[in-house]
Amino acid sequence: MRATDLPMIIQGGMGAAVSDWRLARAVAACGQLGVVSGTGIDTILIRRLQDGDRDGAMRRAMAHFPIPGVAERVLETYFRPNGREPGEPYALLPMYNLKVSKERQQVAMLAAFVEVWLAKEGHQRPIGMNLLTKIQLPNLALLYGALLAGVDVIIMGAGIPREIPAALDALAANQPARLTAEIEGDDGAPPTYITFDPAEHWPGPPPPLRRPLFLPIVASVTLATMFARKIAGVDGLVIEGPTAGGHNAPPRGELRLNERGEPVYGPRDLVDPTKIAALGLPFWLAGGTASPEGLAAARAAGAMGIQVGTLFAFCTDSGLDNTLRRSVLDAAARDAVDVFTDPRASPTGYPFKVVRWDNDPAQGVPRQRICDLGYLRSMYRTPKGTIGYRCASEPIATFVKKGSDLAETEGRRCLCNALMANIGVGQARADIGVEPPLLTSGDDLLRLRTIFDLRRGYSAADVIAYLLGERPVAVTIPQQQESVAG
Repeated sequence: MRATDLPMIIQGGMGAAVSDWRLARAVAACGQLGVVSGTGIDTILIRRLQDGDRDGAMRRAMAHFPIPGVAERVLETYFRPNGREPGEPYALLPMYNLKVSKERQQVAMLAAFVEVWLAKEGHQRPIGMNLLTKIQLPNLALLYGALLAGVDVIIMGAGIPREIPAALDALAANQPARLTAEIEGDDGAPPTYITFDPAEHWPGPPPPLRRPLFLPIVASVTLATMFARKIAGVDGLVIEGPTAGGHNAPPRGELRLNERGEPVYGPRDLVDPTKIAALGLPFWLAGGTASPEGLAAARAAGAMGIQVGTLFAFCTDSGLDNTLRRSVLDAAARDAVDVFTDPRASPTGYPFKVVRWDNDPAQGVPRQRICDLGYLRSMYRTPKGTIGYRCASEPIATFVKKGSDLAETEGRRCLCNALMANIGVGQARADIGVEPPLLTSGDDLLRLRTIFDLRRGYSAADVIAYLLGERPVAVTIPQQQESVAG
């Protein structure tokens, strides 16, 4: 398959598991590219298991994982047939470090496999996976697990994934892969690598694998040119504008804030699609293009089509917690919702778009400073020469003790735990109850009420029908009737 064979519409890979296997499968049923999010998917798998895996989907997919003994070990450790007791906290995985056990890598591999396998179950249409470049440490294991499930496309942003094409080449050949670890304080020092060797996980020869297409998400002509001209193995591009949800690229030049306290984007931050078209790679436009007119304009400018996130995020097929979805849509129907580009919320340092509405259940709930999932931790070189881990959302005293600047903690929030709460698997806390959510969305949330009947709700098929200017026509993907493991 080539990138030019992909559909016009790419469903955005919204983490954590808002873009879950059900949404990706529903989009694929309509002939477009369904995408699952790989962000935190290992934690999500074990929480689904601890909640009893009510429909058996996790165990059904796990039974097909090809490396012997892995699924059985994870089930034995985390599966709770009757779910958790009320108020009982979820058991946690060990946080991912530069040097992790083979077993910890295998949980990540298994989780990625399960999500892709379920999204692909019962049909032959392509499925993609979205990963964040910023979350470096588990990415190689996640990529390999996705390859084992036959993933067709890998899409990555939130950083510059320049080493991913070579890593995909290696993993598809079942060869060792590596990424250069981003370690604060190591400027000019010899590189330290994050490594993954598929051979360490197989008792015998591994099966042949197919290398997926690779589409980096970029926000400038400069980066697009680098990927097109200097990096082999890039199959296409997603060009993202600042109105897209989640993490945005920071504005080019000096940071300025508007009267609301949001970063100001200017002409330098707008990408001319004709310059992208001149690079010769297939590309899709994202951010502010989710309409029939936006799709037509993108196509007229030389794009293959568009990537759409927000419209899918709030549809009935997404992984968003249904009570949360209903609350936001009710507010949107009353024009009582806002999207704020917060320059401080994310510990990554990237601007992060936050949904604000009148019935937000997180209002008035003290958000605990904690770092017990660790996906957004940064690595740094300690005075003793060892590698440490820190996050600007962790307890302030802990962060400062690691040699960090107190000012970096201002306004930071624990996205890892909040994103889990968004999909209904928030951690139970002794002091505040269940971890409060923190929703992200693109600016298209503000116009949803002009497109759909928000009080009734809408499906992924409705989104695609709207974008294509057609009535929804979805192929039928049969439900599998296999028995589950365990």
